[in-house]
Formats: sequence, C-alpha cells, structure tokens
Amino acid sequence: MSATLSTTPVTDSAVSHGSSGARPLLQVDDLKKHFPLRGGLLGGVTGHVYAVDGVSFEIAKGETLSLVGESGCGKSTVGKAVLRLFDITSGQVVLDGTRIDTLPNSSLKPMRRRVQVVFQDPFSSLNPRMRVRDILAEPIRNFGLAKDKADLDRRLNEVMDTVRLPRDAITRWPHEFSGGQRQRIGIARALAAEPDLIICDEAVSALDVSVKAQIVNLLQDLQRKLGLALLFISHDLAVVEHMTHRVAVMYLGKIVEVAPRRSLFAAPRHPYTQALLSAVPVPQPGAARQRIILRGDVPSPINPPSGCRFHTRCPYVFDRCRVEEPLLKATSPAHTAACHLNDLPPEQNPLVRDGTPFH
Repeated sequence: MSATLSTTPVTDSAVSHGSSGARPLLQVDDLKKHFPLRGGLLGGVTGHVYAVDGVSFEIAKGETLSLVGESGCGKSTVGKAVLRLFDITSGQVVLDGTRIDTLPNSSLKPMRRRVQVVFQDPFSSLNPRMRVRDILAEPIRNFGLAKDKADLDRRLNEVMDTVRLPRDAITRWPHEFSGGQRQRIGIARALAAEPDLIICDEAVSALDVSVKAQIVNLLQDLQRKLGLALLFISHDLAVVEHMTHRVAVMYLGKIVEVAPRRSLFAAPRHPYTQALLSAVPVPQPGAARQRIILRGDVPSPINPPSGCRFHTRCPYVFDRCRVEEPLLKATSPAHTAACHLNDLPPEQNPLVRDGTPFH
C-alpha cells in the first residue's frame, strides 16, 4: 500500500465516546468464540481454536472504530459475531441498548437491517446472475422499506447517486464493472437497508491504490452525510490512519491496545502496535523509520501461550510476561493498553524512552 493515499483524515474529536455518558450504538463485552476441533474415530471434540478470547469495545453513533492486526488474529471473526453469522461462546453484543447475541433467529430481522456489511472481495460478493437493480432492490424489499414501485425506483436512483455511479448502470450485470465499481455496488447494497452500522471487512484490501483512496473518501463522505457508524476491519494501517476515529489492535484473539487515532500513531503503548506501525510506509521521500522485525511466528490459537500472548515474540519480554496475563489499563485519557511495561516508571519503560514517544 503506497503511503501517498490521497484522502482527508478524520479528526479524533469528530464523535463523542462512552465518557460523555451517551449510550454507545454497539457495545461488545468479553466476546469469546471458540471453534471445536473434532477428530478420532467417533469425531469427538479434541480441542478448541480460541479465535476470539475476551474482546470488549464500544462504537458510538457516527464513529469509525478500526480493528487491526495480522491475518488470523480474529478480527474478521469479531465482525461475523456482531453480524450474528454464528452463535458466540460467551460474552455479550448489545446494539443500541438491546442484547442481540441471545435473540432467536425469528427476531433477527430488525437487527439485520440496522447492521450491514461490505465484504472484502467485490468479485465474489455479488450474485453474477442478478442485475444491479435486483441486487440493490433485494434489501429494500426484504425489509419492506418501499411503499410501491415508484418509491422503490426513487430509492434505487438515490442510492446509485450516493455511491457515485450512473443511474443507467443499474440495468447492467456485475461482470460489466471494474473492482472499484463493484465495491461501490456492495456499499450501495448495504446503504439500501438504511443501516446505523456498517461492518467493512477488509473492504479495500483487494483494490488498487488509487481505487482504495476513492472508496475510503466515499465511506468518509457517507459517514458525514448519513451519520453512519463503521467497524472498519483491516490489516492496512496506512488506510486506517486516514479514515478512523479510534483504533483497536488485536493479537491472537485479544485486543492489546485501544486509542484515538492520533494518540495511537504518535505514541503506541504496546510493543506489537509499535511493530505494526514501523512497517507503515513513511509519506516523506527520504524520511527514515526504524523497522521493528518480530522474531518467530504467531503462536497457534489452538494452544495460545500462557501469560501475555505476545511474550514469545516481544523484544522486551521479562519474567512477569510469561506467567501473568496483562489487563487493558489506561495509559492516558482514552488510551488503554495491555502490557506490563506500562506499570514501570516512564524512565524504565522502553516504550517511552526518555519520555519521548515512538516515531
């Protein structure tokens, strides 16, 4: 991903968070999803994949929270759990004050209208046997949003205008569009349901650099215009830096740091976050940044390490890390991190050497 992504960064103050007393749109508490492993002659459970193992976060109305981390860390599983694509192992998912993880399937329809998704692959997420009109009309019909055919046509024209596609393209088939145009159709399909929250699961990772910038700008414009909340799942911190209000960093099924965008990019307080940021291309030609190379491989989610799950790769590991799991603690207002180093005085904390934050 090029560092020259041309977008308009959001401001950290664009939305208010839980500290204001306002009820969050989405609240996830201690979410766990453990997938059983089966084997042997009788197909019994031989273990579990701890894909998500105690994740908590909130999203305010009109806010973008980016969930970032390496492939396999569990971030897409979190998105699918919020969407109720499967039952969770434990925890709670609350949408605008209503707990949705325990709702029976017969009661999920109102929730599904309010929470929509934009998938990673624009080529496989659209039915090749349906024209664009039918693709966009499907959620409108499913949720009973149009009074009659004239109202349906008006809504379809509006949503095509909103994603900046020509109205006459509505009669075409998905294969007649480029990747960026297909992703606009995917966004239009999500918008057609008039949602409050859109989950973007690697929504720009399959696109070219210039097209990424266009889609990111579109999502930002839609958020400002419609007051949408976004859960933006991505491994691309160069994109995240331009479009998010807050960032939650995941590692091996757990969130290890949560902070406003500016705070996290200027002064990360977890070694894993530091390593991720060190790999982001520097926008100024000739500028230097010390790259942090993590040793070893990501441990298996079937048998995660004891103590801090990052200790097997951490350059600052000490004895406490191997036996005691760190909790998310505040390191500054609105900034939390799960690292024992933050319990040390600043002069002894390698994450804040000499009081100087990471650059």
